Amino acid sequence: MHKRRQSCIQTKPILFCTFAAMQEKHILEELVSTKMPFGKYKGYYIYQLPEYYLVWFYQQGFPAGKLGMLLNTMYEIKLNGLEYLLQPIIRNRR
Repeated sequence: MHKRRQSCIQTKPILFCTFAAMQEKHILEELVSTKMPFGKYKGYYIYQLPEYYLVWFYQQGFPAGKLGMLLNTMYEIKLNGLEYLLQPIIRNRR
């Protein structure tokens, strides 16, 4: 019988067990570093957008492409009270 390879790598402070988890961290980093390119909140980082603005996009439909994915992700984060996931990333950027 072959030994099962350890698929997890430990980094500080997060434990990544799959490639998907590393991709998710990358998306969270993009929420903190990507600015809104148009509209009332042009120039604001995606994570700084107010919830009502994200709800409006949810109701009207998110734009296509990467921006839409980031807005939808931020909507889900705020809807579920998961903003704390962004705090370590925000602190590391300063």
